[in-house]
Amino acid sequence: MGSFRSSLASMRAPELGAVAIKAAVERAGVDPKAVQEVYMGHVIAAGASQAPTRQATLLAGLDKSTPCTGVNKVCASGMKSIMLASQSLMCGSQEVMVAGGMESMSNVPYYMMRGDSPYGGVTLHDGILHDGLTDFYNKIHMGNCGENTAKKMNITREEQDEFGKAEKNCILVPICCCFGKVI
Repeated sequence: MGSFRSSLASMRAPELGAVAIKAAVERAGVDPKAVQEVYMGHVIAAGASQAPTRQATLLAGLDKSTPCTGVNKVCASGMKSIMLASQSLMCGSQEVMVAGGMESMSNVPYYMMRGDSPYGGVTLHDGILHDGLTDFYNKIHMGNCGENTAKKMNITREEQDEFGKAEKNCILVPICCCFGKVI
C-alpha cells in the first residue's frame, strides 16, 4: 500500500491493480489462463482510461478472454468485489476468480465543468474530493462519518484497531477456504 504522491505516484490505478493481480495469481500457484473472471473495486476512474479492470487484468498477463468487472461502492469497492467473487464461487458458476481493489489517488485529475467559460475564469474541482472523499448527501468529508459514528457510539481508537485486526482475520477465512491457502 502506498502513500499519496509518494513512491508509487507514477503508477496509474490499472498498473497498481495489475501488480496485485499478478502477485495474487503467482502466490496462489494458479495458471493465469485458469482465471475465469476478475472483479476489481475502483472508485475514481477519471483519468485511468476506459475499462480500468480490463487494463489491470491484461497488464497482469491474464488471458484476453477473461471477463472483467469494475465495482464502485466507494470505500467498500474492494470488499464488494470480493463478496461478488465469493458468491460466484459458492454458487459454482466459477472455480477460479480474482477479486480486490485498486486506486491511485495521486493520479486523479482536477475537473473543469463543461459549458461556457464564465467571466472571471473557471474553477477547478479536485476529483479526489468531488468523486471520492465527500459524502454526496451530507456534504462532509467521508473521514468525518467514521469519526462521528465512533464519537456517538463511544468507540475508542484502540477498540477500532482491535476490531480491524479481528475483521482482517475474518476476511482471510473465505479466501483460505476458496483457494486452499491464504494469498
